Amino acid sequence: MTKPGPGGATVGGDDRRRLDGGEEAKAAALPVPEQKQMVRLFCALQLADDTVACLAAWQAASLTRGRVVPPENLHVTLAFLGSRPAGEVPAILAALRDASAAAGRIELRPLRYRETRSVGMVVLEDVGGAATRLADDVQERLERLGVYRRERRPWLPHITVLRFQSREGLAPEAPNTCSIHVVRSALYRSVLGAGGARYSELQRFSLETEALGG
Repeated sequence: MTKPGPGGATVGGDDRRRLDGGEEAKAAALPVPEQKQMVRLFCALQLADDTVACLAAWQAASLTRGRVVPPENLHVTLAFLGSRPAGEVPAILAALRDASAAAGRIELRPLRYRETRSVGMVVLEDVGGAATRLADDVQERLERLGVYRRERRPWLPHITVLRFQSREGLAPEAPNTCSIHVVRSALYRSVLGAGGARYSELQRFSLETEALGG
């Protein structure tokens, strides 16, 4: 993997998560009651190991209040589907797979830190616009399936790095040394708990070659 250089060079790296392969086939084979079970799902871009390490170091140094998002939960959301029947997972995977196969190289750069009512995020510059095109493609495919409704506001590439009950008023400099080279997308399941949401990868796809695993 390449290391971030001065001024924020491109970052690559192997995935840090273990692929739970065969989820598409498993979902298709589920008994009818299990197919109707509701699961919280979202499609996202995965971040390389070096990128996550760089962001985690920045979080530790710059985010002094609130609940810091752990490294394993850092990602760029393409589409949040909310609760959907488990039986829809194969079609959702197929939509993400097809969109990812046509996406090609994505380059993102940290632009600024921003707070909403409940989260702090690093807003990203979409160099070349490839990430925005992928998000639009994924959302359009999911909408055609009837499993997603697009928001009226434009998609904003960002990484959620902090959570809180009210705005913390932090204003750190953006992590400009953490330029991001993204080569994978994934479908995740989100399970809510007392300590916050836990994410599990169902399947990931390369943005430049064929599907990985499964």
